[in-house]
Amino acid sequence: MRFILTGGERNDITQATQLIESFAADYVIADKGYDSQAFILKVKEQNSEAVIPSRSNHKVQREIDSHLYKERHLIENQIGKPKQFRRVFSRFDKLAKNYLSFIYFASTVVWLR
Repeated sequence: MRFILTGGERNDITQATQLIESFAADYVIADKGYDSQAFILKVKEQNSEAVIPSRSNHKVQREIDSHLYKERHLIENQIGKPKQFRRVFSRFDKLAKNYLSFIYFASTVVWLR
């Protein structure tokens, strides 16, 4: 797993390219927030298939595998599980590096369960 900690006002697409860098995957499944032509091209450069629905304002809608896209809930559930730890959801740490370290720790504990 890879996490990149950003400010709450930042959108996710700004970090998407760094998240998939040097990962070998058959598919990249994401929501409409990751619908960017530059990101789709980066996914294709890595020989992966983008399972990202087009935003509603696009004239040409991209075809996606709807059955595979339904598996995205597994990702969303995994993101929510570390929030069971009080230290994660209330963000007691003042330093970002300490907070990120605990997120890695909490995610490892969840994964080992």
